[in-house]
Amino acid sequence: MMKRIFSLPERRKYLITFLLSLLVCPVFAQVENEVVDNDDSDEPDSAVVLGLSPDTITRPWPQSVQYRLAQLLEGDMFKTSQVGIMVYDLDADSAIFKYNERQLMRPASTMKVITAITTIDQLGGDYQFKTDLCYTGKIEGRTLRGDVYCVGGFDPRFNSDDLNAFVEAIKKMGVDTIHGRIIADKSMKDDERYGEGWCWDDDNWTLSPLLISKKDQFISRFLQALVTANVVLEVTTAEGRKPNDAYCIVTRFHTIDQILMRMLKESDNLYAESMFYQLAASTGNRPASARSARTVIKRLVNKIGLNASNYKFADGSGLSLYNYVSAELEVSMLRYAYRNENIYHHLIQALPIAGQDGTLKKRMRGAFTNGNVKAKTGTVTGVSSLAGYCTSSNGHRLCFSIINQGLLHGKNGRAFQDKVCTVLCQP
Repeated sequence: MMKRIFSLPERRKYLITFLLSLLVCPVFAQVENEVVDNDDSDEPDSAVVLGLSPDTITRPWPQSVQYRLAQLLEGDMFKTSQVGIMVYDLDADSAIFKYNERQLMRPASTMKVITAITTIDQLGGDYQFKTDLCYTGKIEGRTLRGDVYCVGGFDPRFNSDDLNAFVEAIKKMGVDTIHGRIIADKSMKDDERYGEGWCWDDDNWTLSPLLISKKDQFISRFLQALVTANVVLEVTTAEGRKPNDAYCIVTRFHTIDQILMRMLKESDNLYAESMFYQLAASTGNRPASARSARTVIKRLVNKIGLNASNYKFADGSGLSLYNYVSAELEVSMLRYAYRNENIYHHLIQALPIAGQDGTLKKRMRGAFTNGNVKAKTGTVTGVSSLAGYCTSSNGHRLCFSIINQGLLHGKNGRAFQDKVCTVLCQP
């Protein structure tokens, strides 16, 4: 058999191919997230010798993602700020990128994801936020002689329509006069009006379990509505607890999905705190307290395999400066939700969708991220965060957490997060 004799140009071609294979092959053997060359030699690598940029070398997925994310971390913003990142491939069941993933940071409103997942897990997707109207005493003629109780269940969606239903219930009993007391039952939760670690100069909502249109004006609005409906009032007002023998004539409620939708899409802090206190009430301790809610969250954190004592949970909304979590914790919660169909079903439909709605409506409108990234945003002074789900170019479902801290300008954190998501979604 005749031996082929290679020309000089052909030999150069095969030499280049061989050197490229030496450069690319080690990437397959890298441990997850180890995307930088560990060679300490002062000699330039083969890509430089050949006059090639590392960007021109085709990397397989997820090494291509790891390389591009590592490049983003070389930005100047990280000379003066910090970031914790974790990306998890839900289909491959493995982390594909981690950086400062265990660093404790303030989550801002991505704390709402932790609150939401814990609440659905604890209370179920059929849970309802209720407000009751009850009374004691007797109806004589058209006069109710007794006490009327408005029982708060911390429903942040209770509005004028619900209040009108209360008035209609009184009228349908044939009552046109009330002689007694109108009592606000706020016993569902403690007397704390604000969350632990909330700044005094924030526009904070009052954490009352008896609200109308998100304001602590229930009784005055109820009295006004009764008078408007021509009900004669010979009453005094007070606060107290409904007795067990009271008759409840109407219950107004909103579903957990209704609360979740505004809580996550619009990042409503009051809705998140309402959910936080539903967790607290589920323990059976009355009045419900933030401490009881934290107990439920910590129990779930331990259940998913992390140590709850390593984190600090102050409130349900992320408004508090005392919350300290990690990207690893948020990803672990998102993984837990994904593996539990009931939780995931309620969570995913309430998360903002990139380029389409909620707090992500004006972000990530590119071809690969628009409608793909579904995630909760977070912003407080110095902190910007993003946590949620997306689908990669190879069809794998990913969950991720990005927490930027020490920022003078929140827009820089948001721009960085958008770039990370673009890398995760694009080919």
